[in-house]
Amino acid sequence: QVQLVESGGGLVQPGDSLTLACAASGSTVRNYVIGWFRQTPGREREGVASVCLGGRANYGDSVKGRFTASRDNAKGTVSLQMNSLEPEDTAVYYCAAGSTCGVLDRAQYSTWGQGTQVTVSS
Repeated sequence: QVQLVESGGGLVQPGDSLTLACAASGSTVRNYVIGWFRQTPGREREGVASVCLGGRANYGDSVKGRFTASRDNAKGTVSLQMNSLEPEDTAVYYCAAGSTCGVLDRAQYSTWGQGTQVTVSS
């Protein structure tokens, strides 16, 4: 079974960029759809992006045009490039492994990383 570890979170200012990485071990990442989700206290976990096996990605409405998800199956990593960050993007970001392409429904993902904190503040 795959294990996932996120990295790259931190404190940035509005308008800055940040790239998150999701590293897979235990099983090859090429076998899984990888989703990115985020959560703030008191709110539901929100789907941010989903990257299919071939690299096609789809995005949640709140991040379209600002975030780009990609994967490198040879390296076993999936990245989330976040541009034009806003305070509303502040959250714990999670990557997750699933098998259904193109969905941002957290119920379709069975394995989760521990999360990485992103804080956007001036």
